[in-house]
Amino acid sequence: MHGYRDESLENLVKAIINIDSEEECYAFLDDLCTIRELQDMAQRFETAVLLTNGMNYQQIAEKVGASTATISRVNRCLQYGEGGYKAVIEKIGKQD
Repeated sequence: MHGYRDESLENLVKAIINIDSEEECYAFLDDLCTIRELQDMAQRFETAVLLTNGMNYQQIAEKVGASTATISRVNRCLQYGEGGYKAVIEKIGKQD
């Protein structure tokens, strides 16, 4: 099921879970990703939070500028994915 998982991805995951501070995380993400990639990831995460909080597609599109295709993909992950969005949202208390 997870055919994309390889040693390179494993190393990236290890790097992420070993980040010690918010500043270190920002520095790592700045070095790793383009501005656009960071914006896209932030938009998808914000979309997940808003969907979890019961906001509809139209409201989300207006608030974060996400396309309905992006919102649909995030919603599909929330409904049928691995539970990653839900776990992190609950962990950081973004539902409130």
